[in-house]
Amino acid sequence: MIGFMEKTRAPRNRTITLTDEERAEFRKKLIKPSEIAESSRVVPLVNNSEDKSSRVVPLVNESYINKTINADIFEGLRLIPDGVADLIIIDPPYNLTKNFNGNVFNARTEASYDEYLATWFPLVCKKLKSNGSLYICGDWKCTSSLQRVVEKELTIINRITWQREKGRGAKSNWKNGMEDIWFAVKNPDDYYFDLEAVKIKRRVIAPYKEDGKPKDWKEEKEGKFRLTCPSNFWDDISVPFWSMPENTDHPTQKPEKLYAKLILASSRPGDLVLDPFLGSGTASVTAKKLGRNYCGIELNEEYCLLAEKRLQIAETDSTIQGYKDGVFWERNTIY
Repeated sequence: MIGFMEKTRAPRNRTITLTDEERAEFRKKLIKPSEIAESSRVVPLVNNSEDKSSRVVPLVNESYINKTINADIFEGLRLIPDGVADLIIIDPPYNLTKNFNGNVFNARTEASYDEYLATWFPLVCKKLKSNGSLYICGDWKCTSSLQRVVEKELTIINRITWQREKGRGAKSNWKNGMEDIWFAVKNPDDYYFDLEAVKIKRRVIAPYKEDGKPKDWKEEKEGKFRLTCPSNFWDDISVPFWSMPENTDHPTQKPEKLYAKLILASSRPGDLVLDPFLGSGTASVTAKKLGRNYCGIELNEEYCLLAEKRLQIAETDSTIQGYKDGVFWERNTIY
């Protein structure tokens, strides 16, 4: 496959790219259902009309863990046993026309988009443990569709809205500066959530004292700060751009800091994080940096290879922009 067109980049541009040698190296690490189907693991078809993904059966010995599966979502999900994921993070194509390195997703009517979601979302939910959690991302245009499809399979706990401060302004409309993340679980009486792990460090504007001592804040060399409980509105996220070491050429890449909050809140170290629309690998990379296991499914090989390169980088660099010493900092506070 031909990769991204070569671009002229500024010397300080830190966007992650691939050489042909790296593509050949990282391609060996991918799981490809088409190659499995050609082996002895082929399952005979009942009839010629049966979906091709039925040729593939789940991988044994947990060989899907800490792997990138290069396949469409239906083939990829066939490789993963049901009920194994502690946390699922989904960033599906929004109801917008978007070119993903040659794979174009076309905008459609709301009813048609609902039908599209219904073809794969119930299959994804089967992979979730009985006490597992799921987050699914969307924008204002598709968020109602996401709510409808999620409610049919899971119990919605909350809707997170985060400030996506990037992009040009609109000429005849309000600039879209927000996105949603729906938070849902299989069992509302039994799911994991670690509040302490996702508290935010905020600068104190009015440093009150009691008996001459700080009240709910501490003075550090960077200034006066307090730890606060997170709400469902997040205004501390920076979208990856050219000077950030996590940046790739993926058009809708999610920030590692964004996913770090989801992973820390809704999984334990060693848990399995599944992303069926992996893109350039943010969910897998962030899970690895935070001591979780991961599995990602991605149709586009170039994005899979970028994910593998980011995973390799994470072996020696576990930093996450905006997250330091176990604390999430406000945007532009220390980074």
